[in-house]
Amino acid sequence: MRREVYLESDGYEQYGMYDTILVATDGSGSANRAVTHALEHAEEHGAELHAVYVVDTARYSEPALSSAELGTIEIEDWGSKQLDKVEERGGQLDLDVVTRCCHGKPYKEIVNYADEIDADFIVLGYQGHSHADSTQIGSVTDRVVQTSGRPVFVV
Repeated sequence: MRREVYLESDGYEQYGMYDTILVATDGSGSANRAVTHALEHAEEHGAELHAVYVVDTARYSEPALSSAELGTIEIEDWGSKQLDKVEERGGQLDLDVVTRCCHGKPYKEIVNYADEIDADFIVLGYQGHSHADSTQIGSVTDRVVQTSGRPVFVV
């Protein structure tokens, strides 16, 4: 069910509708703030919330049961636990959260998933675990903003 939402931007009145929200997490502090933001919007607007964790295949190889690939499985398990936390937090608000853990280039997987579910907007942390400079936006967030073709809230 679509719900109309009153938005005020730059003094102009407009109505928007939010049905589906996507939040990406890597478990970082910035991503956790993004999760909080996404949960608040989903609760306020009665939207369906999707959460995604992407195992970065540029950093971790695909699992094939060699000793090196076992690390990838551990990363995937850790990501699944992060998604479980999002789902648990949603449950505390009586929200169902759809989760997905996948492999690939994070920005591409996030954009593709947003397209697949026709997300009304994407919520991302300012930067993730791998970002060393706290004054610059993270590369995944930057690429999602540049390529998504839909609104992105950066928290």
